[in-house]
Amino acid sequence: MTETAEARLKRMKMRSWRRGTKEMDLVLGPWADAHLDALDEGRLAVYDRLLAENDQDLMSWILGQSEPPSGIAPLLAEIAAYARGRLARQG
Repeated sequence: MTETAEARLKRMKMRSWRRGTKEMDLVLGPWADAHLDALDEGRLAVYDRLLAENDQDLMSWILGQSEPPSGIAPLLAEIAAYARGRLARQG
């Protein structure tokens, strides 16, 4: 059975908020809530691939400690910028 668009977004949002680490919950969750509904199919597919990565790699890429795979790098940079902006507004 194929996943409906609504079920896919719900799954992706839940996976964004329920990662393996709280730090990644706080990076991906707010971004997903703010942006997932507006993404086209191509970017949704990239985000789905990003969700399959482990949290330690994601955090290393977001912090600039290592280079992310080229297929997810642009979206990951956007997510990192959003997280930095949220942090700056809170501080």
